[in-house]
Amino acid sequence: MEEKTLDVFKRGSKLLNILQDEKRQQILVLLCREQQLTVNQITELLPISRPAVSHHLKMMYEVGLLRVKQVGLERYYSSDLEDALAWLKELTSSLEENIKNKESV
Repeated sequence: MEEKTLDVFKRGSKLLNILQDEKRQQILVLLCREQQLTVNQITELLPISRPAVSHHLKMMYEVGLLRVKQVGLERYYSSDLEDALAWLKELTSSLEENIKNKESV
């Protein structure tokens, strides 16, 4: 059973690495609240430089936490947490199963 849980952890390791950064956490929470924002709008709302915001957005986009919509010259970023939440639910379920198996021994 534990091997299944370790496999689930392994699949989410990039996601966990991305989410450990406080600036990325701030950006993600902001995007969950505001629906969609441009890099400039995020920079105005958070004490993070424009290049840093762009860097963080790119990293979060690459692991599937964000969606990007191009409108003219602007790129609008929004949260896309369905896959991340599904992974967290799978991890939670696997860990709970490990605990149940431990208690029944």
